Amino acid sequence: MHDIVVEELERHFSGDASQAFYDHLDACADCTAAVAAMDEISVCLRELKPDPERVPEPTLGFYNRVTRRIIDDQRKEAWGLFSPGAVFFRRIAFASLLVLAGLGSFLITRDYPDSGRDAVEIIAQHDPTAAHSESSDRDRLLVTLATYRQ
Repeated sequence: MHDIVVEELERHFSGDASQAFYDHLDACADCTAAVAAMDEISVCLRELKPDPERVPEPTLGFYNRVTRRIIDDQRKEAWGLFSPGAVFFRRIAFASLLVLAGLGSFLITRDYPDSGRDAVEIIAQHDPTAAHSESSDRDRLLVTLATYRQ
């Protein structure tokens, strides 16, 4: 488009463009086609402009519901700083399970030092005349049975 069309286009849409503008459109077919296309778009846009008589009114309590929703959303966002969400807690649970599995495998595979006592020592230490608990008698009996050979 030529400079005169660019400068006068807004005035043309409002209806008070200069005569030079219209003279140029009579002489230039490219500018005439471009302005005609813009006129069509302008007409379509005017049709989209709402009619003040047909604008719907919101129902009773609409503004109160919107205000309440905005306040609730703001409260949830503020509380969201203190509750990171389900994904965070799933990650924490998974990490805890991994730590538990690692500790469990460490404790299972760890070698415990022997007390250094074998079955013969346990049997030799038994004093039948001394007072002792029944559980120690069971332990000695189990060791005796486990080490018995014919």
